[in-house]
Amino acid sequence: MKTDALSPLSAARIKAARVLVVGDVMLDRYWYGAVDRISPEAPVPVVRVTREEERGGGAANVALNVAALGAQATLLTVVGEDEASHKLEKLLAQTGVKTELRRDAGLKTTVKLRIIGRQQQLIRLDFENTPDQEILASQAARFDELLPIHDAVLFSDYGKGGLAHVSDMIAKARALGKPVLIDPKGSDYSRYQGATVITPNRAELQEVVGTWHNEEQLLAKAQSLRQQLGLTAILLTRSEEGMSLFEDSGVSHVSAQAREVFDVTGAGDTVIATMAVLLGAGMTLQQALPWANRAGGVVVGKFGTATVRLEELIA
Repeated sequence: MKTDALSPLSAARIKAARVLVVGDVMLDRYWYGAVDRISPEAPVPVVRVTREEERGGGAANVALNVAALGAQATLLTVVGEDEASHKLEKLLAQTGVKTELRRDAGLKTTVKLRIIGRQQQLIRLDFENTPDQEILASQAARFDELLPIHDAVLFSDYGKGGLAHVSDMIAKARALGKPVLIDPKGSDYSRYQGATVITPNRAELQEVVGTWHNEEQLLAKAQSLRQQLGLTAILLTRSEEGMSLFEDSGVSHVSAQAREVFDVTGAGDTVIATMAVLLGAGMTLQQALPWANRAGGVVVGKFGTATVRLEELIA
């Protein structure tokens, strides 16, 4: 599918688009170091840490991608009352993301610590637990207040418990005519009933519909799921095979961007953020599809959770 040039009007609408991102956030920590020897205590490499880096992950990375494209991003989420949450808040504020943080003193803000040696990830350590139900109820109430002033709603589900009220929030957004985009998780998609589009990757879709052996089987399974959930579309991200958009009218394919793949971490965040921005700016799913594909192609050429600027997308 050919990607048409963005007109000055489209670029102006992108900058005016307001996207409400709701979901599970995390702080991505990277510790880089030299690996010179094996530990005498166990057969593992010893990493002498020389540099540390922190980035927003999960729904935070989605919101950062929205802001990087020049649109207006609001992030509604639940975090702990801890050092990681304050670090996240600072990172987001520096990039212009408006934060609506519901704080739960009993919650550990999710942290993913990656140890990198010789340009390879050696191990990842996750620190997390689940939020309190009262805090989640206050998040849902704030959602009702924020919804009318946004053009699109994006739910980033990482299975950390922050989207307990997602079904109600989808229904309210659709009742106001807002496009609803969901990055799904788990094997039960019934909670996403009525959304505009969900964006699973191959492994995530297979967990729900089972495996397929050819394009005809994939088409049948995807369309059956779409109709069952009352979705406008399913956008399947397929790595080196590009993307497929399943709608009532059929399926549209876009090929992967031919470039060196450095790291696929967070590429799905970039794809759905780009779709949300463009739908919020008034584009159709068909019009937004090649741009989202291009954005994914740019971000896999970067290391770790990363973003794409509008200038990079157009270049």
